[in-house]
Amino acid sequence: MTILSFDEQGVDVVYEGTEFRLEKTLIEDATQKEYPEVTDHEVLKLVESDPSLSGEPRRVSDILA
Repeated sequence: MTILSFDEQGVDVVYEGTEFRLEKTLIEDATQKEYPEVTDHEVLKLVESDPSLSGEPRRVSDILA
């Protein structure tokens, strides 16, 4: 299970027991979108090659609101 924790500067990730940070600029470069417009599903796809996506995607701007 992958855990994503969003804040204004990026995302803290726990993936297969490994903790790391995805910075806002890296996410923007990878998705070609402004950070507030990126969805949690898009971030999960950056971490996992074939993620199990459930529920509606949520934009970072909505998660941080």
